[in-house]
Amino acid sequence: MRLSSFILPPPPPFPPFPPGCAIIRPPRDGGIRYRGLTQEQILPVDYEIEYICRGNRVIVGPKVRKCLPNGTWTDMMQASRCCKSSLKKLYIGALFPMSGGWPGGQACMPSAQMALDLVNNRSDILPDYELELIHYDSMCDPGEATKLLYDLLYTEPIKIVLMPGCSGVSTLVAEAARMWNLIVLSYGSSSPALSNRQRFPTFFRTHPSATLHNPTRVQLFKKWKWTRIATIQQTTEVFTSTLDDLEQRVKEAGIEISVRQSFLTDPAVAVKNLKRQDARIIVGLFYETEARKVFCEVFKEKLYGKKHVWFLIGWYADNWFKIKDPAINCTVENMTEAVEGHVTTEIVMLNPETVRGVSNMTSQEFLAALMSRLGGKNPEETGGFQEAPLAYDAVWALALALNKTVAPLKAKGRRLEDFNYNNHDITSEIYRALNTSSFEGVSGQVVFDAQGSRMAMTLIEQLQGGSYKKIGYYDSSQGNLSWFGNDVWIGAGPPADRTVVIDEYRYLSQKLFAAVSVFAGLGILLGIVCLTFNIYNGNVRYIQNSQPYLNNMTAVGCMMALAAVFPLGIDGHHVQKSQFPVVCQFRLWLLGLGFSLAYGSMFTKIWWVHTLFTKKDEKKEKKKQHLEPWKLYATVGVLLAIDFLSLMIWQIVDPLHITKEKFTKEAPKEDLDVLIQPLLEHCSSKKMNTWLGVVYGYKGLLLLLGIFLAYETKSVSTEKINDHRAVGMAIYNVAVLCLITAPVTMILSSQQDASFAFASLAIVFSAYITLVVLFVPKMRRLITRGEWQSEQQDTLKTGSSTNNNDEEKSRQLERENRELQKIIQEKEERVSALRNQLAERQALRNRRRPSTGQNQNHNAPPPSSQPDPKSLLPPPGYPNPTTDNHSLPPSFSNSSNLYPADSKMSRNHCHNSQIPLLYK
Repeated sequence: MRLSSFILPPPPPFPPFPPGCAIIRPPRDGGIRYRGLTQEQILPVDYEIEYICRGNRVIVGPKVRKCLPNGTWTDMMQASRCCKSSLKKLYIGALFPMSGGWPGGQACMPSAQMALDLVNNRSDILPDYELELIHYDSMCDPGEATKLLYDLLYTEPIKIVLMPGCSGVSTLVAEAARMWNLIVLSYGSSSPALSNRQRFPTFFRTHPSATLHNPTRVQLFKKWKWTRIATIQQTTEVFTSTLDDLEQRVKEAGIEISVRQSFLTDPAVAVKNLKRQDARIIVGLFYETEARKVFCEVFKEKLYGKKHVWFLIGWYADNWFKIKDPAINCTVENMTEAVEGHVTTEIVMLNPETVRGVSNMTSQEFLAALMSRLGGKNPEETGGFQEAPLAYDAVWALALALNKTVAPLKAKGRRLEDFNYNNHDITSEIYRALNTSSFEGVSGQVVFDAQGSRMAMTLIEQLQGGSYKKIGYYDSSQGNLSWFGNDVWIGAGPPADRTVVIDEYRYLSQKLFAAVSVFAGLGILLGIVCLTFNIYNGNVRYIQNSQPYLNNMTAVGCMMALAAVFPLGIDGHHVQKSQFPVVCQFRLWLLGLGFSLAYGSMFTKIWWVHTLFTKKDEKKEKKKQHLEPWKLYATVGVLLAIDFLSLMIWQIVDPLHITKEKFTKEAPKEDLDVLIQPLLEHCSSKKMNTWLGVVYGYKGLLLLLGIFLAYETKSVSTEKINDHRAVGMAIYNVAVLCLITAPVTMILSSQQDASFAFASLAIVFSAYITLVVLFVPKMRRLITRGEWQSEQQDTLKTGSSTNNNDEEKSRQLERENRELQKIIQEKEERVSALRNQLAERQALRNRRRPSTGQNQNHNAPPPSSQPDPKSLLPPPGYPNPTTDNHSLPPSFSNSSNLYPADSKMSRNHCHNSQIPLLYK
């Protein structure tokens, strides 16, 4: 209960009378000694009277009373009586801090004395004994308390119990008391360290431990469904141990402490760290002066409002945040804004119910009596006013425990007055009695736990509109939460314990996927057409000389690679998470085996062409060699087996699974307490980079080697693999696309659209280029030249039944034939010119020598002077100008019979022995 709760309502108006007090009755068997000369019935203000007893009786209760301005006497709630002096006294050694860090003795000592007077007046409690309080001012200083403890222990009379205040002083006294077999009962110590029974075996306290706040806090966390909190504390022992206890309790309740900050004097860095870690529900443990520093920084960092809740200690003054403090640079308005809505937990130190306890007083009657004993002092200016009910109940707990020990000790032949510092039996009985204490006091139900700490209810308050409002109570011993339901929140309700993070998966653009899928589907149709064409025309010589089975593998591999585009674009938008690893496997196997078939078959062709036809020395011999098809198929099989085994090992050793890539959280445009967590699903494995390095390294070497072999064989002509130049062109394109796409897709793996576009388009373009380059020229040739007929029809059309050469050799022979025809035509023209010259010379000679010519006619050539038209025809076996250009020339062995022998011819270098050379 706060100080303001202790202020009594103003007394009812008194009837008019002169300032002063009426004379009161003297005690039985006694009288009153007036301190002043007066015979008036009304005594003046500040007048004092003293009680006296007759004979050997002594006064029990207040001995001196003073007239108050309101017309009453001090301590009117306590009776003064005369008792026999034969009562045995039991002495209590008390340390009340009247000054220092916590001057709690200012209210606690009068409260304890008031309880002591009531106990001594009770005939049913310790009837044969009288309790007496021997007290000193410890100033809440352990050093001063050490000296006073020495005086208490080594100065008569013997003290049966010690009652210290302040946690530091209690720690010192409780640790030393066991050496003197003394019970320690504290009324004002909250340090959790004092709950250590091994260190403080005889310690009890009516002030609950600071850890008693923690069960209430945990209960509130559960009520408001918070599972994540943060803490900030001042680095002192009491707060550290309290926080350690809280950490253990929240862990048992399944609540996480996400941030734990501490500070010594300046909380600025700690508050910034709380904001950086997105702390929402914050427990603050610090003294009042430090609380003002903390909330000034809270205001600067905007760590308050509808998204945050602070839990503070409840024993601050009601207006602690309005007190001007030179240590901070925030205004009262700033502080009021920052602290609004925070929740406090406070030990109930005054019973909120109107019930009469063991002392036959209600809590309100107790406050009235205490105010009377304090002489009207302002409670807010009186140290320890809140803890005064605890000191009152401490004396009652001690008196009841001592009363409970009388009978057991009497049964053992012992008495309380026999106590000394070496008597362990009496100490054990007092310990047992205190440990089982249970009564209704003015502070509530007084019960001690196993550690000797008080079990009490906790008051829960909330700052609403600048003032504290009670919103509930919590009884940790019963686990009962009494809730008023008047809690108020700045937002719609209790805030979330963290920023609500909504997972949002990034999926592939469906438009992009659809567009690429259409191209891939068309590519598969193109592959089917090419495969069908190649199989249907497999008996055509031109197709046969292109190794059609390897081309079939290329077409199948391209179709498999194109089919891999579909699983490559399938993600969580299309399938469930449990099915996604299957999609990953389809991607890997279709693309891996498709590449092996398509590229491996092309690589095999170019490899064997390079192997057989690139060495000049052995070129002619290797051209004559026959390339066995099984070697080609074996090469493709080896490449395919390598890929199959590597994929199988990968699948078994480190299978693919789903991994989620997280991106930077995004805040929605609306003012919502949520963040969007973008996620992207990947097919990955534990050692993904290692596997990719092996696969990319192996494939990259194959691609580079393919480029090299294609370059080396670009000028080779062979009839055994007639499309190797087209294969080389396809290898160039595939290699370039793959070598560029592989690293780019790895770089762009976090951008699903760009990565898919690069990978899928590279596959589509590679497959299209390969199919078009390899198969379209064949289709065009067979369609335009009509070469899809059977081999027999092709033979009849060309007129050749003996030559089975391939098309390459046929074209070469055609070129040579045309060149030879040109040479023959030139020679024919030369021969014709020479014949004309010879005829002219012969005619001239005949005119000059007619007689001679007549005698020599028997040796002349045929009479005709004109050349035989047949002599102008090409040699037998060569086609006429209108003959089919595809006909192949026969042998020219009979060309020497074209012209008759002539000696003149030999002189003109036209001997018939040279004529066959013209047609070679």
